[in-house]
Amino acid sequence: MPKERVGLVSEIPPGSNKVVTLRGREIAVFNVGGDFYALLNRCPHEGAKLSRGIIVGLPESEVPGCYRLSRPGEILRCPWHGWEFDLRTGKSHCDPQGLFTRQYKTSIEREAPSPDTCGDGGLTAETFSVIVEEAVVFVEV
Repeated sequence: MPKERVGLVSEIPPGSNKVVTLRGREIAVFNVGGDFYALLNRCPHEGAKLSRGIIVGLPESEVPGCYRLSRPGEILRCPWHGWEFDLRTGKSHCDPQGLFTRQYKTSIEREAPSPDTCGDGGLTAETFSVIVEEAVVFVEV
């Protein structure tokens, strides 16, 4: 599957997202504690832009009236009707088998340095060490 460049890791701080249009589809890339997840920027319920939703945790309860918040920063709440999706899987907690938003695979890579050779004739230019300090986020579309 072809990879498309989204941007530098530093452009998407933890808890935020960046929206890109790739191959005619608007995709929101979220930084969840240093891990990156990409979702189609459209709620499957009525089409709201998921990038405008709020990121919350998952309330869990074993008995009525007593709950705890787990997985902080991993659940995305749609801005229109509050439907919630797991940022790591794109699935809804209400109906994980039937309701989900499309998810795309992401990766982080170092940008390739420029070639340091002068061609196929055996000539080689003097080389120097290259240090790449900024990582780049890619999404497979």
